[in-house]
Amino acid sequence: MIDGPYLWLTVLGVLGTGLVAGVFCGFSTFVMRGLASLPPAQGVAAMNAINVTAVMPAFMIVFMGSAVLCAVLAVVTFVLWPGDGRVALLLGSALYLFGSFGVTMVANVPRNDALARLDPGTPEAAAYWPTYVREWMFWNHVRTAASACSAAAYVIALT
Repeated sequence: MIDGPYLWLTVLGVLGTGLVAGVFCGFSTFVMRGLASLPPAQGVAAMNAINVTAVMPAFMIVFMGSAVLCAVLAVVTFVLWPGDGRVALLLGSALYLFGSFGVTMVANVPRNDALARLDPGTPEAAAYWPTYVREWMFWNHVRTAASACSAAAYVIALT
């Protein structure tokens, strides 16, 4: 059984990865669908505004903080936890670090950057918008599932 400060690190891991899963799930289930239903110029402008707002402290503390916490949990698991919960803790950390944080950096952010370079009212933006939505949504589904499974793995480690 995990106890002491490691218990609290794991509980914080559950909360952080679960919160991020919830944000990503919201985007997958209704935000992106709503934006995709707008005319391309409006969808592009709205998504660009969301992407600027997303890098503000309110979300970044949870998103980046969870990545740091997952890395700490992985290191502590290797160094100090030889028994109970080891596999679940390592799995939870890997899922978040690679499936959520990593996918964000290599799949979602480059698409966001490409979208930001386009003037929303141009034919280029209108042509790119459907591709952006489809590809961005796919990778968002991946990071939603990875974040949720990370939280679940941490919960399993606590039991």
